[in-house]
Amino acid sequence: QVQLVESGGGLVQAGGSLRLSCAASERTFSRYAMGWFRQAPGKEREFVAHISRTGINTYYGDSVKGRFTISRDDPKNTVYLQMNSLKPDDTAVYYCAADSGRNPGRVVTDGYKYDMWGRGTHVTVSS
Repeated sequence: QVQLVESGGGLVQAGGSLRLSCAASERTFSRYAMGWFRQAPGKEREFVAHISRTGINTYYGDSVKGRFTISRDDPKNTVYLQMNSLKPDDTAVYYCAADSGRNPGRVVTDGYKYDMWGRGTHVTVSS
């Protein structure tokens, strides 16, 4: 079972940028589609971005579209989330998740589509 470890979070001013990384433990990483979700204090988990196994298809939540970019580097077993033009509303714990394809009936924005989750990395955007 793949293990996921997020990094790259921190404190940044509004308008700034951060790049999150999610390192996977398996060399079969390329078999997984990957997603990023976030959860702010007192709020429900929110879909951020998804990238297909091939990297060809990407999807974004409406609140981050045009500002965030998801990418993957399979030789490094890593998926990235480049976050630009950050806003205070982006403050949250960010989680990466792996989709093995066992739940094909669920859409990419549905957290239950993903089999494995990292522990998260904190992002704080100050105004």
